[in-house]
Formats: sequence, structure tokens, C-alpha cells
Amino acid sequence: MGWLTKILKGSSRKYSDGQANRRYNREDRSSLDTPRYSAEGSDFDKEEIECAIALSLSEQEHVIPQDDKGKKVIEYKSETEEDEDEDEDEDDDEDEEDDEEYTRAQVEAAEEEEKKLAQAQIEEEEKRRAEAELEELEKQLAKARLEEEEARRAKAQLEEDEQLAKALQESMNAAGSPPRYDSGSMFPSYPFSVPSRICTGCRAEIGHGRFLSCMGGVWHPECFCCHACDKPIIDYEFSMSGNRPYHKLCYKEQHHPKCDVCHNFIPTNPAGLIEYRAHPFWMQKYCPSHERDGTPRCCSCERMEPKDTKYLILDDGRKLCLECLDSAIMDTHECQPLYLEIREFYEGLHMKVEQQIPMLLVERSALNEAMEGEKHGHHHLPETRGLCLSEEQTVTTVLRRPKIGAGYKLIDMITEPYRLVRRCEVTAILILYGLPRLLTGSILAHEMMHAWLRLNGYPNLRPEVEEGICQVLAHMWLESETYAGSTLIDIASSSSSTSSSSAAVAIASSKKGERSDFEKKLGEFFKHQIESDSSSAYGDGFRQGNQAVLTHGLKRTLDHIRLTGTFP
Repeated sequence: MGWLTKILKGSSRKYSDGQANRRYNREDRSSLDTPRYSAEGSDFDKEEIECAIALSLSEQEHVIPQDDKGKKVIEYKSETEEDEDEDEDEDDDEDEEDDEEYTRAQVEAAEEEEKKLAQAQIEEEEKRRAEAELEELEKQLAKARLEEEEARRAKAQLEEDEQLAKALQESMNAAGSPPRYDSGSMFPSYPFSVPSRICTGCRAEIGHGRFLSCMGGVWHPECFCCHACDKPIIDYEFSMSGNRPYHKLCYKEQHHPKCDVCHNFIPTNPAGLIEYRAHPFWMQKYCPSHERDGTPRCCSCERMEPKDTKYLILDDGRKLCLECLDSAIMDTHECQPLYLEIREFYEGLHMKVEQQIPMLLVERSALNEAMEGEKHGHHHLPETRGLCLSEEQTVTTVLRRPKIGAGYKLIDMITEPYRLVRRCEVTAILILYGLPRLLTGSILAHEMMHAWLRLNGYPNLRPEVEEGICQVLAHMWLESETYAGSTLIDIASSSSSTSSSSAAVAIASSKKGERSDFEKKLGEFFKHQIESDSSSAYGDGFRQGNQAVLTHGLKRTLDHIRLTGTFP
């Protein structure tokens, strides 16, 4: 090797022959097992050789060796150098790949951004195009509707013209001869005329022009009018009632039921039908929802109060309409004249009550407490409003009429305890306060009959018999009050030979004066309540007792009850 020769030549140590000649023949190789070094060569320092090798390598990296003829000498690197070079090349390649990957990522991000912008532009363009298409479609639809309307009008005009032409042709056929012309006239004269049409509304002739054909006749357009508002009907649809035309809104206004509470049209139910509630006596129509939304109902007449109508709230929560309040009795002292009238009514029926029975107006709570302490009696109504007592007890009575305060509520009610003492079979009659005069009187007449039965030795009767005959007397008193407000009916006497009772009518002067129309109507309602009661004791008992009295008379009916405990 050349670099080794160079190093050895520069060394101060020499071989014994002045140079190291290591060439040998192949055939002498077997005899040369070891090199022949001189004594100086054996001391060659290994470290100096390594340094020399490193120096030589460093020089060869910068000098391209040439041979004697000036040609470049191709040198071969060692494996270590080649590995180092390959590592450097790999590092450079990796750097370049990282740079390329970063550049590629930037390019891809830019391309992705461009794609998003392009997609947004496409979507915006599609949205704009869709709006334009929708607008164009709406224009086409409007145009189509306009054309359809014009075609319909043209068709109607054509039908009208065809009818007119047909009428003319029929008239010409009826004439039976061709048209004749007057010689002195430049215009032909026709032997026919346009057939006359008589307007059903004004009975005048309809000439040329538009007309309506409906309801079996022809009309001038201005003569076909709504029966409610008397204005021409120009709509294509109209309503009929009693062979009379109406605008659809006018028909709804007159014939669609309105709620008497909220004053709105009563809505239809899910099946499309008009559903409402109606009071069986007052015929008050109202929406079904008012039965659940807290709409107030009068405790006396049972009418629902219209919207924004004021009413009185009693201390026990009952609500009283202002019409019923007008004749309401509020305390015991105020009820005494009515109590005397009821006693006189019984005297007129030859059923005088000799004993002086206390009559007290009480609150609902006091009435309920007294009912719990009473051993005798039948109470089947949803709300007890009167009671005939037979036991000794203390009752709280309303002493003075309360005042009406803010919000139509009662204030300043004064009550006092009243001790009932048993002097006869009946200790007192209790009536709920705050009810109209006629209702209070009918309850008092009912309870007075309970007292009369006990005081006259009638045995314990079945509820249907006792409550039924008591309701008959209450109904009779209401009838006496509703006839001119002053009629007293005496049906106590009856003929034994006939099945019908004879009635003697005595006209007495009224102590309350002429009744108002509402009070008369209220009396009819209280009679209707008694007549239509569905309970077995009060309803069925009344109907059986009333039929017995009408058939046999009151006296014979009472005698039969005393003997048998039943109605005849």
C-alpha cells in the first residue's frame, strides 16, 4: 500500500536492508512464516503508526492523487469512513424529507382551505339559485291562478252567451218564418224578441247583462241580498236557513250558538261537532270548559255568572247572584214576617200549628252541627238547607243582617247562641240564611210540615212518604206565590165521590207587593226543582204524594197516611 510506504520512508527506524521488501514468491510463502525485521523495526511505536495513518487520511481527503502520467487515482475509503458518510447522507436525506413533508403539509392545508371556500361559494350559489327558482315558481303559480280565474270567467260568460243564443234560436223557431224587412227602413226588423227574465228579488225584468241563477230563480246581482245584513252576496258560497240566503259570517252570527258566560262562539269538539252545556230550566248555554275553570255559579238559582258579572260571596263560600240577593233574607228577625205567612198558609189548609215553634236563621256550620245532634229525620239532599229539630241543644243564630263590604263580601255579621228547650215534639225549625224569599219560604213550608206531622201524632214514616208529603206542601206554597204573587190555594176539602179534588181559590192581598218578573221566574224554577228531583225520597216521594193529593185530596191523603203509613 502506498500510504504505508510513505510513512515508513519518513521514519528514522529502518529495516536491515534499508527498505522493507515484503514481496515474495508464492512458492517461498510456506518458508516465510514471519517477517524479518531488524532490531530497530521491532521497536516501532504503534501509537506513531496510528497518528501517521490518521494524518495521511486527512491529507488524502483534500488531495486527489495522480499517477506518474497525471491521471487521477481512484482511492477507496475504509468501511468506517463509508459508514460515516452514509450516516451523514442519511441525516441530510432526513432533513430534506422533513422539509418536504412540512412544505407538503402547508400545500395541503392551503388546498383544503381553497376547497372549503369553493364549497361555500357553491352552496351560496345553489341557495341563490333555489331562491330564484322559488320566486319564479311563485310567479308562475300566481300567473296560473290568474289565468284560471280568467278562464273561469270566460267560461261563465260563454255559458251565458250560449243560453242567450239558445233562447234566441228557440224564439226564431217559434216564429216559423224568416225575418222580414220593412221597405222604408234601412235596418231589418226581427219577428222575435229576447225572452224576458223576471228578477226574483225586485220582480223587475232582467235585460242584457249579468244575472244570478240560484235558489230556483234569477236575480239581479244587487238584488240577491243577505237576509241578516241586507247587503248583496258577492261570495261564491253562501248559507241557507228557512229558504233565505245569508253571508256565511252572518249565518254564523245568527245561528251558531254563543256561550252565555264568555259570549264567544262555542267551539267544536275533536269530532267537529258543537258541544255545549245547557241548564234544563234556564236554557243557559255555555262552554263545557266553564264547569272546570272556576266560573262562579249561584247557590240559589244555579245559573253560571256571565263574564265580568259581580256576585256576593257569603262567609261560608257560597256565591249569590245580584238578582237573588235582591230578595235574600239575611237574619232571623227579617224572616219572621215570612214565617207568619207560612203559618197562615197552613191555617188556610185547616192544618193550623198551635204550638209556637222557634224559627231561626243559621249559618251552614251551625246547621250541620245541629243535624249531627238530631236523632230523628231524613236528610238526603246534597246540601241541607232546613231542619226540624226535636232535641234540646244550643244553636248559634244570625242576629243581625251582615253588611256588604269590599269585593262584595259580607262583613259585620252578629250571631248569638240560642238554647232550645223541649216543650213539645218540636224544639225549633232552622233555615239556612242568605237565600231568596221564595226559596226560604219553600224550605220553611217543608220543615213546617215535618213539625205538623210530629205534633199531630203521625208515626215514624218511611222517607219516601214523609219527605214526599213535605215536598207537596212546599210545592203548593210556591204555586200560591206565583199566581199574581198573592193567591192562596185551599185544596184541603175534597169530595169522596169523585177522584178529583175541588180547589177553592181565595185571593188575598200580598204582603210583599207585586213580584218582579225575575222573582216569578225564580218561583217557577224552584217548583221545577221539586218536580224534577231524581232522588227516591224527595223526587219519587213528591210525585207519588202529589198524584195522591190530586186524586183524593189533601185531607183524605193525610188520613190514609195516618192509618197505613203509605200514600193511597
